[in-house]
Amino acid sequence: MLGSGSIIMLHELKAKGKSIRAIAKETGLSRNTVRKYLRANGIPQRKPHPKRGSKLDPYKDTIQQMINSGIFNCEVIYERIKEEGYTGGRTILRDYVRPFRPPKQIPAVRRYETNPGQQTQVDWGEYTYIDEETGEVRKLYIFVMVLGYSRAIYVEFTNRCNVHTFICCLIHGFEYFGGVTDIVLTDRMKTVILGVDENNRPIWNATFKDFATTLGFVPRVCRARRPQTKGKVESGIGFVKDNFLPGRRFTDYGDLNRQAIEWCDRKNKRIHGTTGERPIDRLKEENLRVVKNFVSD
Repeated sequence: MLGSGSIIMLHELKAKGKSIRAIAKETGLSRNTVRKYLRANGIPQRKPHPKRGSKLDPYKDTIQQMINSGIFNCEVIYERIKEEGYTGGRTILRDYVRPFRPPKQIPAVRRYETNPGQQTQVDWGEYTYIDEETGEVRKLYIFVMVLGYSRAIYVEFTNRCNVHTFICCLIHGFEYFGGVTDIVLTDRMKTVILGVDENNRPIWNATFKDFATTLGFVPRVCRARRPQTKGKVESGIGFVKDNFLPGRRFTDYGDLNRQAIEWCDRKNKRIHGTTGERPIDRLKEENLRVVKNFVSD
């Protein structure tokens, strides 16, 4: 497109009586171009190019449904539309979702890093859902276990959270990781600690204490009113609720646990945002202690 100075020059040449052929020869422009600018009233406007369609367009209804349901996690949305045939990337999806995302303010907490094989953090969460067949509101408990060094994660759903279920979940987690850490850090839950004595020493749940002695790990609980002491597993529970559960469909909690293990396998192979490495690779550096001859129910 010619600038205003060039267009004025064309009109000046025309005013001098020069033909379109002569102007085209002098300026090096084609006769059609010269004719177009001389006929135009003012500076011709460039015709807008038709807007190209986005690979995201066929899936925007699905995306909007998820956003309207409170799902803003792009990884979750990406996996859903990928199942429907989406072949585009994550960047255009993030750009599309960003204006709909509510502001989030998270206070900064200094994170405590651990050495390989040193610590496991475990905690419970709750998951409430509506049974599609009966319409009843049901509740499951989420057991989340995170290795402090590698950030490898293990998730299991149960219909109770008593000490026997807790121990079974711990065994399943240790089996999944391939060994036991030196320390197991938990919240101040009754399945672990009943209180403190006059010297402020923990009064351990006897069943849990026997289990810890058998496997050879040191039980520790986070300080009162300081849940961020076990920040890795706290963020792990949020990760499960934000990344695994939204839109999840399952027939029973056995099916849900099979899906959870598959999800853990995938997430342990991703690049972790904090370490910059894959948990499955750092897991090899944990050098966990292998405990033989213990079997979960």
